[in-house]
Amino acid sequence: MITADCLRHLPLFDGVPEPLLHAAAQDAADVHVNEGEYLIREGDTAAFFVLLDGELAVTKEVAGATRPVDTYRPGDSFGELPLLLGTAATVDLRAQSPVRAMRIEGPEFLTLLAHAEELAGRVLANMSRRVGNLQRVTLDTPQAVTTLVGSADDLHCFGLRDFLSRNQVVFRWLDPASSALTCALPAGVLGGPLPAVVLPGGAVLRQPSVRDVAAQVGLQIEPTLPEYDVVIVGGGPAGLAAAVYGASEGLCTLLIEKEAPGGQAGTSSRIENYLGFPTGLSGGELSARALRQARRFGAEVVTTREVAGIRPGQGTHEVLLDGGTRVRARSVVLTMGVSWRTLPLPGTERFVGRGVWYGAARTEAPGTRGKDVYLIGGGNSAGQAAMFFSNYARRVSILIRADHVEKGMSQYLIDQLRARENVRICECCEVTALHGDAHLRALTVHHSDTGEDEHVETDSLFVLIGADARTDWLGDTLLRDERGYVCSGLDLAPEGVWPLKRDPFPLETSVPGVFVAGDVRRGSVKRVASSVGEGSMSIALVHQYLALATHDRTGAP
Repeated sequence: MITADCLRHLPLFDGVPEPLLHAAAQDAADVHVNEGEYLIREGDTAAFFVLLDGELAVTKEVAGATRPVDTYRPGDSFGELPLLLGTAATVDLRAQSPVRAMRIEGPEFLTLLAHAEELAGRVLANMSRRVGNLQRVTLDTPQAVTTLVGSADDLHCFGLRDFLSRNQVVFRWLDPASSALTCALPAGVLGGPLPAVVLPGGAVLRQPSVRDVAAQVGLQIEPTLPEYDVVIVGGGPAGLAAAVYGASEGLCTLLIEKEAPGGQAGTSSRIENYLGFPTGLSGGELSARALRQARRFGAEVVTTREVAGIRPGQGTHEVLLDGGTRVRARSVVLTMGVSWRTLPLPGTERFVGRGVWYGAARTEAPGTRGKDVYLIGGGNSAGQAAMFFSNYARRVSILIRADHVEKGMSQYLIDQLRARENVRICECCEVTALHGDAHLRALTVHHSDTGEDEHVETDSLFVLIGADARTDWLGDTLLRDERGYVCSGLDLAPEGVWPLKRDPFPLETSVPGVFVAGDVRRGSVKRVASSVGEGSMSIALVHQYLALATHDRTGAP
């Protein structure tokens, strides 16, 4: 228990009136941490600490590497920086020996500062020193930047840009036709086939695949084990949630993602109605945090790999990856999500990546500066993309077939869009033709309310319409509906396809031990929070399934 005697001999509390010492001790928690454990992690809720015994290593992740910042010893105080700035903890604190610390929560800490002037002065002096330490660590850390060299109209280059961006890889893109910085490239880069990727060490990859690039920038592209407790197919919100909960609860967990963690949600510029984030956050931020969480708990995350099939078995299933890799899985969770529907117009394919993009390709935003941008779609994804592009474009037009945008978009987002002077919502509109040569140059827009056609010039069209389940690779392995969505739980009973005497678990497919969660599940609610909930729920059901399977195999009571 913390007492006033514990504080009285500490220099930090010199001159603090006796009643305040007793009040501080009364409000404080007595925290004990074993060697090797963390007292606090970056991103945790902030609090004020005074170290009473032991030693703490202070580290911060910068550019993907853990950097030492400081060492705290008995008598040191810390935590005031995030508390006074109103942020989460900014560093990791790990015990180098058994640690005892006093913890004071934010409101009590601020009250103490307000009534103890000398203490406040010492705390602010420490804060200034800590800011300097963080600046030093950040500035002294060399930034390993990958450079992509290629044309804006090159589909291969666009694919690499999109992949690097969505996978949170620090890179710069140089277009030889428009960038003066290409003069700083290593000799010979511009003389060979493009696109080219120049790695931080100077090595050059010519016309590489995304898998080649992934391997060189530190992403995992192969599973390391022959068998896992749970294999998760798809890295959207549902898959990431399943990976976090699976790994944190002791399951040997593998997540397989063919493009980038986050799925469609990962491309959202702003999600403002996600629980616990009152100021909102981007889909990329949410995905990056979840990915770090999953990896911290020990989940393997493999990118650039597609699952080609599942072979059901007794006790374990075989998961087949493209390229011939096979892994065994005691359970499987399908979280592939959905894909944007393609625009059903003649000639669309020749403009993809050359003025037409599916989804909100954030890598293209700087290129829309001062231009007229058009988006097709009436859901929240289209609204969020419009808000993002409005920071760059001269004007953003959202084309919606419905007669009222309220039919598909959240009201908070509609209000934000209508408050932007350079955003217009065009209802009863449909694109009927695309025009251009090697690049998109114009659209024909049909107004169904007036019957008129309008010709508009633009070289930037973003398509965010509908959603299709891409589950053809499953074949007849398990039951899907006519649109490709995977059936589970109660949906299986009328079909008569469930093979066991027991009832299927709620998210269990027609193959025992194979579960489905998120947008790809028949009847799901297409919201990020719903997918996260289903992903975490699937792991609870996996535990029940594995326990039952062990019982059936061993006959244990």
